[in-house]
Amino acid sequence: MLQINWEGLEIPETLAVERESISEKYGKFILEPLHKGFGITIGHSLRRVMLSSIFGCAAYGVKIEGVSHEFETIKGIREDVLQIVLNLKELEMMQHGTDDCAFELIAEGPKTVKASDISTFGKADIMNPDQVICHLDEGATLEMTLYCRINRGFISAEENYNGDLPIGTIFLDSNHSPVKKIKYEVENTRVGQKTDYERLSFEVWTNGGVKPEDTIAYGAKILKEYFSPFVNFDEDAIKPIEEEKEEEETPLENPHLHRSVNELELSVRSINCLQNAKIETIGDLVQKTEAEMLKTKNFGRKSLQEIKTVLASMGLTLGMKLESYESPRKLPEIL
Repeated sequence: MLQINWEGLEIPETLAVERESISEKYGKFILEPLHKGFGITIGHSLRRVMLSSIFGCAAYGVKIEGVSHEFETIKGIREDVLQIVLNLKELEMMQHGTDDCAFELIAEGPKTVKASDISTFGKADIMNPDQVICHLDEGATLEMTLYCRINRGFISAEENYNGDLPIGTIFLDSNHSPVKKIKYEVENTRVGQKTDYERLSFEVWTNGGVKPEDTIAYGAKILKEYFSPFVNFDEDAIKPIEEEKEEEETPLENPHLHRSVNELELSVRSINCLQNAKIETIGDLVQKTEAEMLKTKNFGRKSLQEIKTVLASMGLTLGMKLESYESPRKLPEIL
């Protein structure tokens, strides 16, 4: 009976997406219904993982021709080297592949040098090409090699140090997360007549290097991997609770089968759909499969989930086989 701990829980089947607002850098997602307390539990955990553990590309070092450290100035360039380094940290990239890369930037003044001037040799896309790197005056030149890699989270310049790179390479603090901002909100929602369920809405902003919907998928997968060691039993070996009930109790012993569906705590829309389908008793209802119910006019997945929840509270499910059950509609009239 281990499965009694999780079977019957209100588990959302899919993650809803607001299609009218989604883009390469923004997405809003909705998960419902959830039992009380699960909204914050899921929302907080997923947000922390998405901000810290999704891989992305960032610059971790730069070699500027004629410069040996970040506290120098370059003739004909308005920004000092320290400001150039700060501007390079703002680069947003999507790298094709997982190997470390070296990109080049060569420019002559007068010119406003932007991220779009970086030659990536087809190994990466610059997601913010208008990012200003520096301003060159007449006759000034700038040559640099930018070292980039894929990693996760924030990495300090000390950790990024690589003795194999040329002498004079300036190492940068690098923020690899493609997720720029996450906002989640937990609201009350209802299932049937019950109003103590929760609705979790998730807004995700990224730099475009990873799609918002993919960051959620990756974050959920990471959490799943971390939680797996806590499961100390073989999930495949456990029978569904319905199979155990078949051995313990025949369906006819369930006292609810001959009750009218009008007695169920369902929304008016769901009750009307059942009446239109000529379903009068709970016994009639549980013999219908999910596929059959979804074919009913005006009957959607929300109504289906509502009915499954109510039936589960009575120890019943859709798709049951009641061989000896006789619907009141089919019983002969007593004259």
